[in-house]
Amino acid sequence: MANPFSKGWKYLMQSLDTKIEENADPNVQIAQATEAAKRQHAEITKSAASIIGNRNQLEMKMNRLQQDQAKLADNARAAIQQADQAAAAGDAAKAQDLNQTAEVFASQLVTVEQELEETKQLYAGAVEAAKQAEAQQKQSEMRLQDQMQQITQLRSQVEQAKMQEATAQSMQQLDGLQADRDVPTLDSVRDKIEQRYARALGAQELVESSVHGRMDEITMAGNDMKASSRLEEIRAQMNAEKGQLNPGSAAGVAGEGQRQLDSGEDSGEAR
Repeated sequence: MANPFSKGWKYLMQSLDTKIEENADPNVQIAQATEAAKRQHAEITKSAASIIGNRNQLEMKMNRLQQDQAKLADNARAAIQQADQAAAAGDAAKAQDLNQTAEVFASQLVTVEQELEETKQLYAGAVEAAKQAEAQQKQSEMRLQDQMQQITQLRSQVEQAKMQEATAQSMQQLDGLQADRDVPTLDSVRDKIEQRYARALGAQELVESSVHGRMDEITMAGNDMKASSRLEEIRAQMNAEKGQLNPGSAAGVAGEGQRQLDSGEDSGEAR
């Protein structure tokens, strides 16, 4: 059975990592990635330098052993030659000492040659390792340059993202702005005016099309006729009064007044 405390702890750690990842600053993460890439390249370069240094050290040792080998071989040959000369001269003791010296040189020569052979084998492996280290170091350098270019591009994208977020936030703020509700808008005022005007037109149409409206028209027409007749009567009276003052024209005025009255009655009957 799984330990619930261990399971809960792992869940909390994973949740915390997720929250940190979501809220992390991209610039900080880019800086961390940059430092990690540089540190990795520095470690590879240091390791390659150590391997190349080992090759160089083995090369110097091999050269030194080769010099020792040649020197010991020369010393051994010289001791043998001197021993042979002493033996030829009848100096057996000196010849024996020189032979012993030659043996010492020969023994040292064998040791040097063995060490030289081992060094050559190590040097061959070091040369191959140095080649691989140099190749890895060059690859690391190229990879670091590529990562630096990507980091520069990412930083530019981060700045663009910040500008885009700021623009979007400003647009949201503009969209969130609302007009003052205590002040009427032009559209609402226009709607109210058009509504009142339309109602007035509708009421006028109803009045004009109703029976009372037609009756009022007839009444107004009759009143107009009566007013015209009354006006003619007043004119006739005025002409009659003028005729009394001027008898010669009284008959003409009376006839004219009578004709106007007749005309008014005819027009009234026609209506």
